[in-house]
Amino acid sequence: MKNSMLFCTLFIAILFSSCVNKEEKPITSNSDIVALKEVKKETKKELKFTNEQFYDAEGNFLKEKAKDALIEMLEYHNYPVFDGLREKIWLTDYNKGKYAELGLASIMFVNNKEDKYMLMDIFLLPNQMLGEHMHFAAEGNPVKMEGWLIRHGKSYIVGVGEDNSEQFPQVVVPKSHWDGKVTTKHIIEANEGDFASLTKAESPHWQMAGPEGVVITEVGNVHTNSGVLRSDPAMN
Repeated sequence: MKNSMLFCTLFIAILFSSCVNKEEKPITSNSDIVALKEVKKETKKELKFTNEQFYDAEGNFLKEKAKDALIEMLEYHNYPVFDGLREKIWLTDYNKGKYAELGLASIMFVNNKEDKYMLMDIFLLPNQMLGEHMHFAAEGNPVKMEGWLIRHGKSYIVGVGEDNSEQFPQVVVPKSHWDGKVTTKHIIEANEGDFASLTKAESPHWQMAGPEGVVITEVGNVHTNSGVLRSDPAMN
């Protein structure tokens, strides 16, 4: 009997030790974090939106449907969807009726016209273009200078400089934007953690999201709506 009890005690001790040794190791290295992100992306549902889901039978822009898609994208990227976020989203399809390919959504967190600084987050759906535009001094505010930090996803940031568009065949300006035209074709591919800034005051610039959409934090001196001029006359 004593031998049997001793055997049981030893068996339980060995089993406990085995379980302890099989505990998951903590994730400490950057390579571990990157690998974990890739695994999570592989298990996520693919982001896929059609233009038809954003309009009714009469062609009216359904902003709440657009917000549904934006929230889905934000959750995909683990962006903090805080209380009241949905109500704060401003968005436009530039009255073009092609929101899935040409549009803009954002939250303006601060636009201090007294001290001349602003902070906003921009949200672009997969492969969506933010139309080409310029900023000018207006209403007593200076010309807007700005920069963009890519928080999630990828953005092709385009402005003045040498035309290198042949290196980016995936960046195609939709016909809905000025019949497929732009005036600037110097493209910077910006991924998570990358920062780019406007090269020259009053210069034209635009962006296009990658296949997973993009969340961008924009910083600048101050934003003035009346100081914005879009290259496509139909968008002004």
